[in-house]
Amino acid sequence: MSSNTEFDAIIVGGGHNGLAAAAYLAKAGRDVLVLEKLEHAGGAAVSAHAFDGVDARLSRYSYLVSLLPRQIIEDLGLRITLARRRYSSYTPDPADGSRALLVDNGDEAATAASFAAVGAPDGEFGAFTAFYAACRQLTEALWPTMTAPLLARSDARALAARAGADAAWEAMIEHPIGQTIRRELGSDLVRGVVLTDALIGTFARADDEDLQQNICFLYHLIGGGTGDWDVPVGGMGAVSGELERAARDAGATILTSADVSAVRPGGAVDYRHGGRDHSSSARWVLSNVAPVVLDRLRGRPAADLSAGAAAGPNPNHQREGAQVKVNLLLKRLPELLDGSVGPEAAFGGTFHINETWSQLDAAYSTAAAGSVPSPLPCEIYCHSLTDPTILSPELQAAGAQTLTVFGLHVPDRLVTAENNEDRRAELQAAVLASLNSVLAEPVEDLLMTDPDGRPCIETKTTLDIERAVGMPRGNIFHGGLDWPFVEDGEPLDTPARRWGVATDDPQILLCGSGARRGGAVSAIGGHNAAMAVLESEPPLRHG
Repeated sequence: MSSNTEFDAIIVGGGHNGLAAAAYLAKAGRDVLVLEKLEHAGGAAVSAHAFDGVDARLSRYSYLVSLLPRQIIEDLGLRITLARRRYSSYTPDPADGSRALLVDNGDEAATAASFAAVGAPDGEFGAFTAFYAACRQLTEALWPTMTAPLLARSDARALAARAGADAAWEAMIEHPIGQTIRRELGSDLVRGVVLTDALIGTFARADDEDLQQNICFLYHLIGGGTGDWDVPVGGMGAVSGELERAARDAGATILTSADVSAVRPGGAVDYRHGGRDHSSSARWVLSNVAPVVLDRLRGRPAADLSAGAAAGPNPNHQREGAQVKVNLLLKRLPELLDGSVGPEAAFGGTFHINETWSQLDAAYSTAAAGSVPSPLPCEIYCHSLTDPTILSPELQAAGAQTLTVFGLHVPDRLVTAENNEDRRAELQAAVLASLNSVLAEPVEDLLMTDPDGRPCIETKTTLDIERAVGMPRGNIFHGGLDWPFVEDGEPLDTPARRWGVATDDPQILLCGSGARRGGAVSAIGGHNAAMAVLESEPPLRHG
């Protein structure tokens, strides 16, 4: 441990974005201290042995990668392997579980036949393909801007126009995405598959006028310009582990079990580590914690947050999370009601359950009225099919598989400290019931058990997520997402503002998911905060 108390930069929070910022700044010759409250770095982007005595390393919170730019991987020399999934999605028909839509990236003819098999209107596959091709024109144009100084809205729109994406801009940026989905697609099931990209972690309806669902939709399609979501080989911990290695190799000091208690004016940071209280200071403090958490550390009363006193007057920082996360370890993959598709194909991409357009809207209404939706819309990911290395050789040989289930439209308002235990049990039962509705056998019968005979299943409510990794109200994006550009006339007169990382204190920058263009495992927030620091200072002279 460094005995230094003066640094060029102190980073509060050692999540993947904080590690990326540390690596960039340390590589540029800055003296950097990272303070992480947990016993390990990585935040929510970690792999963990979720079940005692069972050698399976689950990506416990974050699980797929789309928004991590190749530029950052190359800049920092990250040794990361991302595996592409052949199958995009599998969606059983809730009205007839013996048929389902399988979107196979490797077989266009089979995908077209699958559209017909679920009763989609003639031409629906072509309309589906054309819809995403139009979206891609916009995302390919905007993707390079994610790691560059912010554009104003008019400049971003002009960029889209030069790429021939005027129509996509109108559909995705100017009007509720639900209008376009309804206009372009006719099948309730197909519409639902598309709409889910607008609702992950976001409690919204397709036609909400605040367009938060549109922003979520854009972020789910913009990664790499293509929107491909890949499996990190070795689990999500392999990603954060490489970022930590890069930061340490560059000379950054990373302290875990370092609980920050205050961020004070003048770049002072108080924290507890090793049973002692410490205080360090720096020219720059980078916040990898959620903006709401930063406000608490700065001594902002909670009442001030609603009055615009948050770190940057952004009401999105107050948005609630809206999901339940369930991890399972199975003896094998379950058999399906649909006998035409093997489990390996069905679980090889995103498995949508009870996520038709009408089901998603009904679930929103139920949750908004204060109840858990039934059936609960769910999405499943099977990491181990694409990357078996997260399982021990013995588990691999036995045919074991992991499942990650993400239940939608479970807003944080449904969960309190008083009802959390009961609500967790209710949500787990709802997830299992939803899953069983499309299976030929109960998934409970396939659960592995730990050495003490306990089933290998864990459920995380929004409150559990807040308590475990500090995401306020369980919001996986540290709050609502923002457009990756600013409104015309918004000042871009400082490096911090140009890079979308400013707070009301010029010495404190946002470097996590709460920064503009934050959200998901991308390291973009960390990169952009580091760029703002380096742009604010003259280069260091060597020799």
